[in-house]
Amino acid sequence: MDKILEGLITSSYPLNVKRAVVKRVVESAENSVSDEDCKAIFNLTARFILTGSDNFQKQVGYQVLEAYARYHRPEFENFFNKDFVLSLLQQGYGSVDRKDVAIIDYIHNGLKLIMSCPSVLGIFEVLQLEILRVVCERPGPHLTARLSELMSDFVQCVPKGKSGVAFCQQLVRTISHFQCNSTQEKELREYVAQVNKVSSLLQDVWNIESSKLLPSLQEVFAIISSTDPSFEPSIALASLVQHIPLQMISVVIRSLTTDQNVKDVSMTRALCRMIDWLSWPLAQRVDTWVNALLKGLAAVQKFTILIDVTLLKINLVFNRLWFPLVRNGALAVLSHMLLSFQHSPEAFHLIVPHIVSLIQFLRSEDSPASHVFLLQFSELVHCMMYQFSGFPELYESILEAIKDIPKPSERNIKIILNQSAWTSQANSLASCLSRLSGKSETGKTGLINLGNTCYMNSILQALYMATDFRRAVLSLNLNGSLVLMKKLQHLFAFLAHTQRAAYAPHIFFEASRPPWFTPRSQQDCSEYLRYLLDRLHEEEKSFKALTSKMDSDNITTDEPCAPLSETLIGQMELSSEAPCKRSVNGKTLIEKMFGGKLQTRICCLNCASNSYKEEVFTDLSLAFCPCSSNVFVKPTSSSIKDENKCTVHISTKEKRVCTKTHAHLTHSNQVQEADCKTEAVEGILQELPSESSCLHTSEISNHHLVPGSNSVMETSEDRRALSVTDLIDYFLAPEILDGDNRYYCENCASLQIAEKTMEIIEEPEYLILTLLRFSYDPNSHVRHKILDNVSIPQVLQLPIHKLSATLLDVMPDGHSSDHDTSGSDGNHAKKLKHSEEGNCIFQVPYILCSVVVHSGMSSESGHYYSYARNVANSSSLNHLCPSDEAHTSSHSQDMQLSRGTANSVVMQDLSEMTKEWFLFNDSRVTFTSFQSVQNITNRFPKDTAYVLFYKKQDNYSSFSARSANTLWVNGDPPLQKELMDAITSDNKLYLQEQELNARTRALQAASTSCSFRPNGFDDSDPPGSCGPAGGGGGGGFSTISRLVF
Repeated sequence: MDKILEGLITSSYPLNVKRAVVKRVVESAENSVSDEDCKAIFNLTARFILTGSDNFQKQVGYQVLEAYARYHRPEFENFFNKDFVLSLLQQGYGSVDRKDVAIIDYIHNGLKLIMSCPSVLGIFEVLQLEILRVVCERPGPHLTARLSELMSDFVQCVPKGKSGVAFCQQLVRTISHFQCNSTQEKELREYVAQVNKVSSLLQDVWNIESSKLLPSLQEVFAIISSTDPSFEPSIALASLVQHIPLQMISVVIRSLTTDQNVKDVSMTRALCRMIDWLSWPLAQRVDTWVNALLKGLAAVQKFTILIDVTLLKINLVFNRLWFPLVRNGALAVLSHMLLSFQHSPEAFHLIVPHIVSLIQFLRSEDSPASHVFLLQFSELVHCMMYQFSGFPELYESILEAIKDIPKPSERNIKIILNQSAWTSQANSLASCLSRLSGKSETGKTGLINLGNTCYMNSILQALYMATDFRRAVLSLNLNGSLVLMKKLQHLFAFLAHTQRAAYAPHIFFEASRPPWFTPRSQQDCSEYLRYLLDRLHEEEKSFKALTSKMDSDNITTDEPCAPLSETLIGQMELSSEAPCKRSVNGKTLIEKMFGGKLQTRICCLNCASNSYKEEVFTDLSLAFCPCSSNVFVKPTSSSIKDENKCTVHISTKEKRVCTKTHAHLTHSNQVQEADCKTEAVEGILQELPSESSCLHTSEISNHHLVPGSNSVMETSEDRRALSVTDLIDYFLAPEILDGDNRYYCENCASLQIAEKTMEIIEEPEYLILTLLRFSYDPNSHVRHKILDNVSIPQVLQLPIHKLSATLLDVMPDGHSSDHDTSGSDGNHAKKLKHSEEGNCIFQVPYILCSVVVHSGMSSESGHYYSYARNVANSSSLNHLCPSDEAHTSSHSQDMQLSRGTANSVVMQDLSEMTKEWFLFNDSRVTFTSFQSVQNITNRFPKDTAYVLFYKKQDNYSSFSARSANTLWVNGDPPLQKELMDAITSDNKLYLQEQELNARTRALQAASTSCSFRPNGFDDSDPPGSCGPAGGGGGGGFSTISRLVF
């Protein structure tokens, strides 16, 4: 039978004749056949299947084999035995090589036919060993896929025990050798299908025996971490990732990142190759594993690896965004790589040139999926441009390309950046080890205490949070001039962009410390602030004078005179288009931001002559009015000499001038001066109340001055706590000068009783208020602290007196001028006819932006910390000021807003402002609330507000318009290249320090015990003190969490 069938099949007869004969042969299989005939038929079918010249012969072989094996099972069992199978796998069949796919297919079909026979168990044992051997020989994807199909159908063929572990590892290594050199889609699809069959087999094995999973993953890592230059693993390994349970991520990452035997170069290779897996089509969870490993490395602070891998692979990941099949996974990895790479713009700038092209390509796809993807991608781009502002030439085309796509809010951008930073990754892998943490969740940078330097730190943080001032400083192009200002610019730039949790201001401290301040001892922060602002002002003024002189010299010598560089003078001038503001030409930056102007008027109550003096101030020192007991006598000017003086800082050569003594709370505009005669004084004396009190502005009209005794008696039964408004009113109230403090009148040529009044005639952009809490006791010669709680309003109305231009002599900025209506001597100041009719009072709204708190009982000890928030100028508030002489009295009255009306306008605007407050406590920065600011003294009696910063709210901020420029992506101006390079270099150094410390701790981990300390104190403990070295005073915060260096 076999001879006839073979001759017919190999003959030239028509195909239909052959098929008819084959059908008869298959039907005859039911008949009884001798063992020899059966064996001959089985041999013939093997030849047809394995060595057939065409598919027809192979098909005939399978048909006849299946028929005879079904009806002659014992004979087939004797034929298809383990020896025959072993010979096929080891020697092949005739001309067919043992590694031919046909061998595996033949065995696969034979197992199906003999499955119910007992002898199949022996064949399974042979196959377990032989399959392991075949896999170790690194078969190609086609053969391995057929083996995988065989083992998937017959799991009894899968090696067991230790051999099973070895099989999984070897199969993984076999996959790593897969290659497909074809570029044809059909062949690529076949290749992907073959790889998926092999990876699916591993998934089945892992599901059956989970103990084989971890060794398999270790083998994967060993392969991808190989540094052998002659071998590059196949990206087909990516097909395994989707079959690894997600709950294994933490275990695997923990094992990899904490293994001291894994070298950095190996980890770098492994991570790079995992990123290459993003190119594998249809691969799932690759991005999840890549990001998990990136976070794991950040958690153990291996930043060198992260930097190298990011710079090496960022372009490859970006290029994957062009392919829809792998686009989403690539974006997940790209987002994490860029958002975490915050120490330098280098990685982002590598892809910047290609962003616009990608956006245009995505728009051209015009599909719902591409629209969603474009929205996600544009959010990433906005975050990166916010983080690395200062490159308008790079970002302008990008902003134009995405201008119609919704932009994420600044708050969301900050949240994304804070959560993504390497230094913010939760160190779950080494939670018991202390580590250098990165920036807090606030995104703000602390200042390290250099040894009782909290007085400096608190002031610097308050200045930094003065948004317009910070932007002005950062926008300066100093080019080596203005040494102290340049150091301040350097400090502000680092506070904005450093990756460190806290910055050590060594250089700025040495440059800005007053010479009389003893290092490492506590000092007065208000005194330091005055000195710092004065130094900055004088430095710029001297520089302007020098450059002006040089310019004049060039002109007089007829030399070609190039215009002064904007980097020297122009950058120092802040443009202002406010129509109501006076010209600021020639003013220094300090004068523009913090400079205001006071006018002191002394009216002789005998002859009614007036003397005027104008002075520039950068802060107002507010004394406490006597309202701690039922009856207080208002001190005279002479009695105040040994106590706090309300000093007004002058930014000229006159360092500090005592321009105001304690006075009662009465607005200067409520004292009519036209007929300042003795009769009027006597009339006032007759209407005096019986008690003294510091009252609110609404109660002023019921109180009058008492000459002689200089006391004001309380008429209100319900006294209340002091507020900042009370102290300002007290500061501006008229004062009677009599007794030993009488005024020498030039007109009368004798000492006379006089009335002294102070008015603010020019408001500052930032109003700095110092509460004079340290009073000098002449008996004990000790400065005691006034612990009275002062209510701090978020909105403050500052009364500003404006005079008509025809009545105001213009005086040089920064100088004081006296005007006496009685004198005619040329040595006297200019005469000025002052008229109350030309005097308008405007309530200018100010918003609280910073509060510096002193904790302790003495100015020589204790601790300083500050509360602050970002305050931008309001576009909804109108700045009220007289425009010209044509103002009528009705206009003037309309512009004198009541406090209630103005407050309602500002409070409505407050709802649109950021409500985030920050607590700056040296190196620690935390979120807080305004309630904490208000309640600090109630909760901790030794902690009292000391220096307040208020921001004027109007439409004319010199930086508000510029910050709206889209090229100022995060609102701050671009940094100079020198500054950006310094910050980038220091950020890299910081990451290296972090990594070195992490490695050191890892080596000591065995002997390190876990330690935990509380993380929050804002609502339970006082914010801190400088510790024993600083005098303690703050209220008991543990010094464990904040060291004094």
